Amino acid sequence: MKYLSIVTIALALITSSFVWSPAENDEPGINFETLSFEEALQKAKKENKLIFLDAYAVWCGPCKMMDRTTFKDEKVGEVFNENFINLKIDMEKGEGPAVARKYQVRAYPTMMLINGEGKVEKRILGAMNGEKLLSEVNDFVK
Repeated sequence: MKYLSIVTIALALITSSFVWSPAENDEPGINFETLSFEEALQKAKKENKLIFLDAYAVWCGPCKMMDRTTFKDEKVGEVFNENFINLKIDMEKGEGPAVARKYQVRAYPTMMLINGEGKVEKRILGAMNGEKLLSEVNDFVK
């Protein structure tokens, strides 16, 4: 019986590794990169783009709502993926507290467009739908 359980578990693990799952960038919406803030600054400078920073906290209800809706919007994704280095940072973990102090993040969600030198070009406060977010960044889109 013990042998049968082990074999069953092993087969389940092996077959689950063959299950297809879509890559992150196959999903509609904004593709947030897994970079440190410093790496994002360097990439922004190199590519002559602004960083779109979503400064959030895990307990923030409006932040979660934007993750489920606004940031998954196909049109929003097209515009942001083409024009910005997209970055999400939890302001209470890792490098987040230092970034929050530097950019005086006091409310969630706070979104910012930051140039490669680290200067805030635009600060956007509060939850919003995709249409409103696109209108907020319209002046920075090529």
